[in-house]
Amino acid sequence: MPLAEFSLIDRFFAAHAMRRADVALGIGDDAAVVDVPAGEQLIVAVDTLVAGVHFPDSATAADIGHKALEFARGFFALAERFQVELIGGDTTRGPLCVSVQILGTLPRGRSMLRTGVRVGDHVFVSGNLGDAGLALRLLQTQGSCADDVRTAVDARLHRPEPRVALGERLRSLASAAIDVSDGLLADLGHILERSGVGAMVWVDRLPRSTAFQSCVSPQTPEWFELPLAAGDDYEICFTAAPEQTAALQTLARELDVPITAVGVIEAEPGLRCCTDDGRDFQPTRRGSEPFD
Repeated sequence: MPLAEFSLIDRFFAAHAMRRADVALGIGDDAAVVDVPAGEQLIVAVDTLVAGVHFPDSATAADIGHKALEFARGFFALAERFQVELIGGDTTRGPLCVSVQILGTLPRGRSMLRTGVRVGDHVFVSGNLGDAGLALRLLQTQGSCADDVRTAVDARLHRPEPRVALGERLRSLASAAIDVSDGLLADLGHILERSGVGAMVWVDRLPRSTAFQSCVSPQTPEWFELPLAAGDDYEICFTAAPEQTAALQTLARELDVPITAVGVIEAEPGLRCCTDDGRDFQPTRRGSEPFD
């Protein structure tokens, strides 16, 4: 017999949620009550995952949920790791759709906005790009790679690692940042548009994992297309003054997270790509859009 809404909430969510001191009232009422410390500002973000759009229909519930802080049982493992309390929500019958709103606080006036980019800043990315896109491409085309490679890229698609520690530390080093969810070019484009500047991306310097390099030939279109446009990597793309490079590399070693310079900010609006020998590069795709 199907569970009623409140029985479902009690069974799968309310009993498992961790408790934070700044949550006065969490799950169980019409609204949650949260304390905001003096001198801080509330930040709010929301994201939605829809079957067939943000994850393949064959993905498991736990894999789907990981992108939304893990669903039900797995939800709380990731939530507790990052000290996130589930304080409410809504459930209804219908096609699979997971929408998550996240709340947080930061010192007043310390937010890092997309409008902070300066001409001459370098463009950096964390980690590697293209693994999630490769996993999805293999799934869609029934392509083959070595088992260990397939396992590695599947993990990047279904269980991306939140770069929380890096994001916190970048607040004092970066001028703007965005997560790579729709593809590097598409997401970088959002920053450029908001800041009214352009950028040159150095395609020969894109960071690729060992697994990616063992499965994709540099002579194929996928070598560039997947890191530039596939998305779902959930790495951080950010801009920073070139003088911060040494500090960023120290941070990369400290957190064991690669940080790679992949471009430079230019005054002329627009997003261009080039190779290391100076040739223009025309990408076949720029990224994904929710209404494509």
